[in-house]
Amino acid sequence: MSEILNLEPKVLWKNFHSLTQVPHPSKKEEKIQAFIVDFAKSHNLEYVKDAVGNVIIRKPATPGFENKKGVVLQAHLDMVPQKNADTVHDFEKDPIQTFIDGEWVKAKGTTLGADNGIGAAAIMSILESKDVAHGPIEALLTCDEETGMTGAFGLQSGFLNGDILMNLDSEDEGELYVGCAGGVDVNITFQYTPEAVPANMNAFDLKVTGLSGGHSGMDIILYKGNANKIIFRFLRIATKKYGCRMAGIAGGNMRNAIPREAFATILVPTDKVDALKKELANFTEMVQAELVAKESNIHISLEATSAPQNAFSEEFQNRLINSIYACPNGVARMSDSMPGLVETSLNLAIVKSEGNEVKVACLLRSSVDTAKFDLAEMVACVMELGGAQKISFDGAYPGWKPNMDSAILKVMQDVYQKMYGKKPEIKAVHAGLECGLLGGVYPNWDMISFGPTIRNPHSPDERVNIKTVKMFWDYLLECLKNVPNK
Repeated sequence: MSEILNLEPKVLWKNFHSLTQVPHPSKKEEKIQAFIVDFAKSHNLEYVKDAVGNVIIRKPATPGFENKKGVVLQAHLDMVPQKNADTVHDFEKDPIQTFIDGEWVKAKGTTLGADNGIGAAAIMSILESKDVAHGPIEALLTCDEETGMTGAFGLQSGFLNGDILMNLDSEDEGELYVGCAGGVDVNITFQYTPEAVPANMNAFDLKVTGLSGGHSGMDIILYKGNANKIIFRFLRIATKKYGCRMAGIAGGNMRNAIPREAFATILVPTDKVDALKKELANFTEMVQAELVAKESNIHISLEATSAPQNAFSEEFQNRLINSIYACPNGVARMSDSMPGLVETSLNLAIVKSEGNEVKVACLLRSSVDTAKFDLAEMVACVMELGGAQKISFDGAYPGWKPNMDSAILKVMQDVYQKMYGKKPEIKAVHAGLECGLLGGVYPNWDMISFGPTIRNPHSPDERVNIKTVKMFWDYLLECLKNVPNK
């Protein structure tokens, strides 16, 4: 695990390693917040922890740079807790086990937390530095970005004095982000009355595993497989053609992660078991062929299990299956103004039975607010037709409108050109950066987002490119030297 301590820049990798040793899944950030507060105390830095859990740390300008505009360096402290089914790991207790794989740093069977741990580690490294030139610095380390942007939503005006926000939460070196999508959660609840398990039925666990998953904003354009859509596609065949009954469902577990796995408990008529198994084999081959360019490890299986106490009624399971099967998913529209950028998308993230309810969660993203809510209403219509008892639109957050006249954008373009002999790409991102919310609280901020190259965030395949971490660090230092004067 400690082999990353030998990588350059050592100070950044040291701080990233320290973050991996402190559990910090979303909604469970007390330990990492305490760790950051202790860090500020140990370096005699002024700090404050606000009411929602954001930690703000201040560092004065280095001598000769007092007249620079104040910079707010921003990252989030939480990480997405995703692991492979065969990995034993408790995200609330266990450290992340990192390792080097060629040009990349990865984690053993879990998410790595480079999103946004590399950004947070860079900020820590600036705060503890004795030889980095910079103007007045404020670190804004927000909480719960991944499951609701609680920290950004709860940030109050008056805490911060800076003029420029550098968000260190982007995932492609050589790209500067000046805009992002907004989002909204659509949460649906179906209620049902369980029935006794019919006679002459065999119980099986239907499992869809091996999908690559990924970030529901950054990776949605890759058209990866969605485990929820796949399992309900087969459930429609199993129930309509073979008289199977559902007794439980658990697909996906994070609203902002493309679901990699889905599991259903089903009851199969004894005389139809062999036929259903043959149907599943054919179905698996079909899905593998459809997704061969994107998913190389799809596995769909039926495993005998003990009989459940109850089952869904046929009427309810048909409504549920039809609703999930018909629900939109994936890219809805590409941007007209920025070629190659997704404008609007939907991630059918979670379908889970609990007690006498089935809960469904979708995350919708769009750079056009009206399009976002139009898609949300479309989902609501499907679920209403399926008899859902409750549908709500929750946690809506705005996008970030690009400012091509930004002063810090001009500086950072020039610095990159001088350092690397080429211009950085200027982009917007189909993901929910906190900049949209933060800019609403501090409208005077000149904002930009950048970072090293990270691939497959929000999945156990997450990895960060070692070379680009060094490039990101060197670039950050040079940009801080060249911040405009007040």
